[in-house]
Amino acid sequence: MNVSFTINDDILLALRESAQEFTQDLRFLSALMWYRKGKLSLGKAAELAGYTKLDFIERMKLENEPIFDYNEDEMAEVFADAAKLP
Repeated sequence: MNVSFTINDDILLALRESAQEFTQDLRFLSALMWYRKGKLSLGKAAELAGYTKLDFIERMKLENEPIFDYNEDEMAEVFADAAKLP
């Protein structure tokens, strides 16, 4: 599938990005949003962004985005379950 829309040049100038950089950022940010909402898995989000899983994780780290977003109770449950493992 191909999606196309027009962006005014002044937007690119304000962002100081080329059309190619803008497109890549737009794909990443869209994928990140759907990953955060739980609509895409990490792998599918990476695919949408045009990255491998590892590259997507690296980009998330560069953007200071958490890879896994657990609250304290969820983390306590994860550690409790891990402690039960042989």
